[in-house]
Amino acid sequence: MKIMDILVKEGAILDLATDTKDGVLREMAQAVSAAEPSLDPERLIEVLLEREALQSTGIGEGVAIPHGKIAGLERLVASFARSVKGVDFDSIDGQPTHLFFLLVVPEHSGGQHLKALARISRFLRDGEFRDKLRDAADLDDVFRAIDEEDAKF
Repeated sequence: MKIMDILVKEGAILDLATDTKDGVLREMAQAVSAAEPSLDPERLIEVLLEREALQSTGIGEGVAIPHGKIAGLERLVASFARSVKGVDFDSIDGQPTHLFFLLVVPEHSGGQHLKALARISRFLRDGEFRDKLRDAADLDDVFRAIDEEDAKF
């Protein structure tokens, strides 16, 4: 599975307008739903907030991978967003979060869900890759970095 195959480029955000955790989830849900009509933005926000209530998806080192399962969705959908100034996302390391990968999967996706999360997590463990995303001048640079990382695995 390649991240570029599930990434909804039109739903990506180079610099989030919000500075709150809920705001990030709402802004990303609205953007990806606008680009992916099969997603209901209000339902997606609800699913993401429910997941965050269990435990933060802020995995540290400036990264969060908010995710959730949606009934009726036919394929895996991913999106990217960046906050230049950083957001308090209740990360495990307590540091501001700058890079967000949203993953939405069909309700009965089984192993696909875990494979996608594992792949995104593996990418984001690489400090050079995180730097490329943080330093990207535009979304084309972001997508190029993701595509290059995708080609490595």
